[in-house]
Amino acid sequence: MLLENDTYKTLSAPSEETLFKEKNSKFFSYAFPVISEDAVKPILDDLRKQHQSAGHFCYAFQLGTDKIQYRANDDGEPNNTAGMPIYGQIQSFGVTNVLVVVIRYFGGVKLGVGGLISAYRTSAQMALEASDIIEKTINVQYTLKFGYAVMNKVMRVIKEKNLDIVSQKMDMDCEITIATRKKNASMVLEAFENLYEVVIK
Repeated sequence: MLLENDTYKTLSAPSEETLFKEKNSKFFSYAFPVISEDAVKPILDDLRKQHQSAGHFCYAFQLGTDKIQYRANDDGEPNNTAGMPIYGQIQSFGVTNVLVVVIRYFGGVKLGVGGLISAYRTSAQMALEASDIIEKTINVQYTLKFGYAVMNKVMRVIKEKNLDIVSQKMDMDCEITIATRKKNASMVLEAFENLYEVVIK
């Protein structure tokens, strides 16, 4: 049986700043781990403060594991000469939940379309090479509802299957949210469905 792939690659932390120079133009590049589109703007605002006299803040990001969401932005450079080459590097490194920003200081010499594509691609590659790329598992969460009488059985399954407890609420009944790797999800579901006093969602 083929197991679905339940891991993805992302960054453990923001990369170091890298610098690429081409015909007097300077390209500073950075890579960041991001989990939502909302995280992108504050990072860009921050970089704009650091590089107040730069001309272009070009970037690309990719989010998600099952449903992929991405954006590439040329920020005033000719169409598809900056954002897409940056995005191409995100794809070639096979990472997701990542934002790569390349900031250009124009050096007075035009690079032409080919030169721009190459410079933005190289800068994005340098930022990703300077990053710590890690593998994470894609997790599935379930919420269990049960009475105190079956607490021991539930805890035993959680321990045996090595599940992470995300949250728990103990009121009149118990409610525990657990997380497991995607490839183990159906096995975990089955284990709890066999405990007939447990409701699992």
